[in-house]
Amino acid sequence: MAKTELLAGKVVLVTGAGGGIGEGIAKLAAEHGASVVVNDLGGSPSGEGFNEGPAKRVADEINAGGGKAAASFRSIASWDGAHDIIQDALDAFGRIDVVVNNAGVLRDVIFHKMTQEDWDIVRNVNLDGYFYVSRAAATHFKAQESGCFVHMTSTSGLIGNFGQANYMAAKLGVAALSKSIAMDMAKFNVRSNCIAPFAFTRMVGTIPANSEENRARLAVVKRMTPEKIAPLAVGLMADSAKDVSGQVFGARNNELILFSQSRPLRTTQTSDGWTPEGVLEVALPAFRPSMYKLDRSSDVFTWDPF
Repeated sequence: MAKTELLAGKVVLVTGAGGGIGEGIAKLAAEHGASVVVNDLGGSPSGEGFNEGPAKRVADEINAGGGKAAASFRSIASWDGAHDIIQDALDAFGRIDVVVNNAGVLRDVIFHKMTQEDWDIVRNVNLDGYFYVSRAAATHFKAQESGCFVHMTSTSGLIGNFGQANYMAAKLGVAALSKSIAMDMAKFNVRSNCIAPFAFTRMVGTIPANSEENRARLAVVKRMTPEKIAPLAVGLMADSAKDVSGQVFGARNNELILFSQSRPLRTTQTSDGWTPEGVLEVALPAFRPSMYKLDRSSDVFTWDPF
């Protein structure tokens, strides 16, 4: 099955790999020589239910094609569950080299109508779960002095979107989590990066086609298939990318993007110290030309995907 031996000898865990982006990454990693743990709880896009079918199907297809894969059906959304997922990798293949944090759920609702449950379940999977799985793998990465994390963030968090306070907060948190891992574990030759994927997936398919704007948005997104994310993810796993860490990338059809990270834009100062009046009369007017608008992702990525 292997197209190349780029990932030969590596064991790659992909969460949420029962379909969409995760499936594409799992299959391409296997094609390049990795042994793959296909993890998926098999729930709905909003986080309900359980089904072993999706993970088993992907693992079976990899094995049938001559690759090596094992299915894992556990939830990432608990400390114990995440440690059990890593143990699944150890039981199947004896080690763990790469973790791809891809699993996710959506509960889109306008902020003033968002419930505690809407907030908690999205944060628990999209941020807490990424920490749990990463932390479970970190002990093994430290001991072997090597390892690679690839986390899926989102332009919803990096830029913004309507009705996604829970998802935005979690996905921006993922970028910070990745940077922290990259900094804390660099001395153990462990690297950590993020990808903001642009693709039509089961989760994106929950966007209602109830307005001309949403219909146009869906028409564009449907052109961007999940498989387009996999080459960047697999490339970041390779030993030849060992110097790349703490970065935030994007994959948008045939475009690859390196995102900026927060840095000071402008400063202003006074030798006498600031008063509220001084802030209003001097500082804010100085800053206004550089202030960001309330942009959404679609306001920034205004061109059709290549």
